[in-house]
Amino acid sequence: MSSKKIKSALISVYHKDNLEPIIHELHRNGVTIFSTGGTQDFIEKLNVPVIPVETLTSYPSILGGRVKTLHPKVFGGILSRRGLDSDLAQLAEYEIPEIDLVIVDLYPFEDTVASGAGEQDIIEKIDIGGISLIRAAAKNFKDVVIVSSRNQYDYVLDLLKQKNGATDLADRKHLAKLAFNVSSHYDTAIFNWFNNDEENFFKQSILQSQTLRYGENPHQKGVFYGDLDAMFDKLNGKELSYNNLLDVDAAVNLMAEFSSAKPTFAVLKHNNACGLASRNTLLQAWSDALAADPVSAFGGVLICNQKLDVATANEINNLFFEVIIAPDYEQEALDLFLQKKNRIVLKQKPVELPNKQFRTILNGVLEQDKDLKTANKNDFKTVTKKSPNAQEIVDLEFANKLVKHTKSNTIVFAKNEQLLASGTGQTSRVDALRQAIVKAKSFGFDLHGAVMASDAFFPFPDCVELAKNEGITAVVQPGGSIKDQESIDYCDANDLAMVTTGIRHFRH
Repeated sequence: MSSKKIKSALISVYHKDNLEPIIHELHRNGVTIFSTGGTQDFIEKLNVPVIPVETLTSYPSILGGRVKTLHPKVFGGILSRRGLDSDLAQLAEYEIPEIDLVIVDLYPFEDTVASGAGEQDIIEKIDIGGISLIRAAAKNFKDVVIVSSRNQYDYVLDLLKQKNGATDLADRKHLAKLAFNVSSHYDTAIFNWFNNDEENFFKQSILQSQTLRYGENPHQKGVFYGDLDAMFDKLNGKELSYNNLLDVDAAVNLMAEFSSAKPTFAVLKHNNACGLASRNTLLQAWSDALAADPVSAFGGVLICNQKLDVATANEINNLFFEVIIAPDYEQEALDLFLQKKNRIVLKQKPVELPNKQFRTILNGVLEQDKDLKTANKNDFKTVTKKSPNAQEIVDLEFANKLVKHTKSNTIVFAKNEQLLASGTGQTSRVDALRQAIVKAKSFGFDLHGAVMASDAFFPFPDCVELAKNEGITAVVQPGGSIKDQESIDYCDANDLAMVTTGIRHFRH
């Protein structure tokens, strides 16, 4: 039969939160409960009958609790096939009771690692009995229900109430699937801790997921794997789309470069900044960021590094945007944004981001370290006769931070800590430069006295020549071309300052 009444249960959990209602529901349905240690004590305090596993196995918990449930009388009761006469005969021969439900909550291995605990404490949080119980019960899903995480308690409680202590095969198979997800994730975390990036094995696992409306385009399925609630408080708006998330990721990573800077605002579209400015007030930063490209800003993602005030919000409110991100909001500013139900308003939380990146390609996966290097004035090496002045150094730092987060090939123009224009995603560096020049002029910017940043070296002197002709006075680039000297010589002959960083920032 597909539907099976639960008659006996083994419960052994680390976290007892929200377990009590399940215990009472099992008791109401006359289920015999076996348990161990702290879980047994917890059940006894609820005045619910419970049989110690030691009574079943005739063995106490030994080796400091390392061995409690690892016994044929436990695993035989879980793994026995109820429809196989030989299995049932052996259960009778060895006086092994059938176990229909297993509830296990594994030792918190990942939390222990994250806490900075020592090696021995971490090793002791590698669950052996629990993981074995999960696998055994999940394997035998045709006869046994497995509850492998406290996150499943509400679902199982509803199931027990709706079906009066019985489950269907589909229920058991669904819970078995969840169980193997839990166990594989747990083993991945343990492996990655042992490996510590010493050998190249691709092992990634994320338990949380969120189904998106669609992927990059409506005909593509999209899913986000991760915990957005740990990253943001979503204060308003529709669900984030696949493309929203790409832009939000680009925005968060860019603004991380300005976390300790003066008030800074950025506007992003298709993963690139179309506006960025640092000013003495957030209102002025917003105004100057928008000025760089008010056309592309329409429907964009906005982000700032300060609490967003109502004066700035009033100005932002004149623009249609998809998402706004800030570390906090004045209440009046928030009330203003809440007037339109689809606007996505995010309050960013201080969360440590991953330092690895990976993407699928061909029939495999590429993995790399995240680009965490950002050159500052202390890293700049002046390679020309002329050195940049104090303001140019500030602007070179500003432009170099931005060029790091812009699609290659890219050129960035900046002046007085404001993005004037950028050329992005071009197949040649000189094309990116020409694009930036056209864009700057189209929005009325004078490039005289501005600086230029490049994500990679100049293979020829044509870029610095074009830049000079437009009024650029200082340049920052990684260097490393066999023809670097040609660009340096041109700068020396034409009164330009150039610094190199030795750090390339390709972004594809």
